[in-house]
Amino acid sequence: MKTKRPFLKFAALLALTWSGLTVQAQTSISLLNVSYDPTRELYTEFNQSFAKHWKARTGQDLTLKQSHGGSGKQARAIIDGLDADVATLALAGDTDALHTNGNLIPKDWQKRLPHNSTPYTSTIVLVVRQGNPKNIKDWDDLVRPDVKVITPNPKTSGGARWNYLAAWEFAKRKYGGDDKAQDFVKKLYQNVPVLDTGARGSSITFAQRNQGDVFLSWENEAYLLEKEFGNKVDFVYPSISILAEPAVALIDKNVDKKGTRAVAQAYLDYLYTEEAQDLIGKHFYRPRSAKAQAKYAKQLPKLKLFTIEEAFGGWDKASQVHFVDGGKFDQIYTRK
Repeated sequence: MKTKRPFLKFAALLALTWSGLTVQAQTSISLLNVSYDPTRELYTEFNQSFAKHWKARTGQDLTLKQSHGGSGKQARAIIDGLDADVATLALAGDTDALHTNGNLIPKDWQKRLPHNSTPYTSTIVLVVRQGNPKNIKDWDDLVRPDVKVITPNPKTSGGARWNYLAAWEFAKRKYGGDDKAQDFVKKLYQNVPVLDTGARGSSITFAQRNQGDVFLSWENEAYLLEKEFGNKVDFVYPSISILAEPAVALIDKNVDKKGTRAVAQAYLDYLYTEEAQDLIGKHFYRPRSAKAQAKYAKQLPKLKLFTIEEAFGGWDKASQVHFVDGGKFDQIYTRK
């Protein structure tokens, strides 16, 4: 694969970085990862693994803290003063806001790590009730009058923006043009009874409160629901979906103030190691390394996916058209 060589090159560089790592003299140190809703389980296990590696290499005890919520809200919290060392948000557009609205990171932050600072990817799938009683197979089933859709609010949730854009591009390709896509997405949101602020809230609404017929979900969240509520839910892959690329970033202004740059950088670097890539696949995210991709190929099948750049010209353009105040989403969604 074309990503194999850069990954191996980075892994070799990372080994050298670890071997020559110099850190501060403290015997203990604390780090805060501000992330989005569905990464709780992944980072709980990742943090345990990284803390052991850090201890073995530096002798330091490391306290790792996690904060989770809707990606847009999390970005705003960092801008407003939440003392994050690293941000592992749902989309690059939310991380960009840390530069444009807070000057917390440099403009070219995505160039600092491989794959535009996205150590894993995901996509959007359709979670349905067990046995799929409404026979939901693809995006166009979501606008039927007998179907209720659960999805979070794209004003606050990164996952919700992926959902919205995946539906938009499906309709644009199938029915022809943005006007038809806007009509389609408007009908879809007319079938949404409630907009939670984040993906985990929508997951609870669907699986625990039993609202809706279909839940627009991160792929990894769909697997978690299947594990926990296997007698209640199934999920199906639509004919086409979006390549979701959750980005990670070191928060320069905060780590320099706190003196945590070395450990924060090592934390993000560790996401690209084979140990972490295996954990990423274990938690149903799509890893970047060829080895982990091969190991989890059966549970993470190859799909027809388009990128945000291909379909919308990148996050800046997509956000300006669809998600700013007065944008397409505000035009199509009327609160009940």
